[in-house]
Amino acid sequence: MRILPLLLLALAQPALAQELATLRPFATVEEATVRLDDLFEGLGARGATPLGPAPAPGQRLVVEAAQLVAIARRNNIPWRPTGGADRVVLDRPGRALAREEVLEALRIALRPQGVEEEAELELQAFNPPLIPPAAFPQITVEQAVFDPATQRFGASLAVLADGMATQRLRLAGRAVTTLPMLVATRRMAVGEVVQAEDVRLQRVPAAQLRPGAANSPEQAVGQALRRPAAPGQPLMMVNLSQPLVVERGSTVTMQYDIPGLAVTAQGRAMEGAARGALLPVMNLGSRIVVEARAIGPGRVRVESRR
Repeated sequence: MRILPLLLLALAQPALAQELATLRPFATVEEATVRLDDLFEGLGARGATPLGPAPAPGQRLVVEAAQLVAIARRNNIPWRPTGGADRVVLDRPGRALAREEVLEALRIALRPQGVEEEAELELQAFNPPLIPPAAFPQITVEQAVFDPATQRFGASLAVLADGMATQRLRLAGRAVTTLPMLVATRRMAVGEVVQAEDVRLQRVPAAQLRPGAANSPEQAVGQALRRPAAPGQPLMMVNLSQPLVVERGSTVTMQYDIPGLAVTAQGRAMEGAARGALLPVMNLGSRIVVEARAIGPGRVRVESRR
């Protein structure tokens, strides 16, 4: 009676041994090492077995059928090719090293050789290296050389991050002198008085600096615009003036400069004027137009002729 169960068990074991592992056609490798479960599914704890280095960040590795057969045999995995295009594509994600990270390291290395702190560094044919997405890169600049006569520089860059081999590349470029230029931060209309939050300093290559552009907030804050300004547009000194204290066509108080007397009258401003500027004003009583000086909001002084 015991022979039949034993026989059935013996027949069942080869059937279980013939159950094939499932191939994983595509896999994303996050770490620096390729493991068994990047190639085959359902291996349990065995899936953590390391096989070799992963492709570099941003690169792809294709494991063909012959390699898969060898890996399966070496690790006692029941798998064999189906006769089709059996292969596994391994992708390693990567992010490009930020250009500013490289430029900052270059500035520090080139500063002792005479490169101005505010100079703009232009790189020639720069292809940023790829690093693991979550890695913190360590950037080292080696053999930095700067020529003050031509403003050109050269250097070697070493990039190290967890999960990848050290990458080295050669950099070349030039340092460009920059100067400050005041630009608008918002759209402003004619006559608006510039406030501190309406402007910001922006450094531009010296060759691109527009002649007559304001280069400090003190030159513009408190001034009125003679022309509209758009965000990012440089503010030109010729388009800035003292704000008007007298509007054209407005009624003003006319103060006559007569020794020993305080005489005032109502007048109409024929032009707008900033504080201290001269403008024609018509006396509303006599209808005579005289020249007066704006001395405050809605007030002008008619000075006696000597």
